[in-house]
Amino acid sequence: MPKTSSLLLRLAVAFPLLYVAFGFWKNPDAWLGYIPSFVQSFGVPQNILLTAIMTVHVILALWILSGWRLFFSALIAAVFFTSIVYFNLNQLDVLFRDIALALAALALAVGSRNR
Repeated sequence: MPKTSSLLLRLAVAFPLLYVAFGFWKNPDAWLGYIPSFVQSFGVPQNILLTAIMTVHVILALWILSGWRLFFSALIAAVFFTSIVYFNLNQLDVLFRDIALALAALALAVGSRNR
């Protein structure tokens, strides 16, 4: 995959992860509805859960942007975006974009595998 294409795909996949992390930080109540109820029922205090999810988003975005072991980070992102849609199918009118993000992450993973 050409470097420019790889960079653009990495930016496309990382940006929403960083945006959501910022959203969790700035207005956590607006994002709580996207966390599956089974995750919320783990008994972890809400502020710790939100911080953990926000941290995962930032780490995954930075990992993708770094390009290090891109196949694995992009594959994790693809599973992540797919799971968001799966666990929130009742909100598909909003989350349909996550399907495109999952496919972009999958394309990034496949493209990085040929290097």
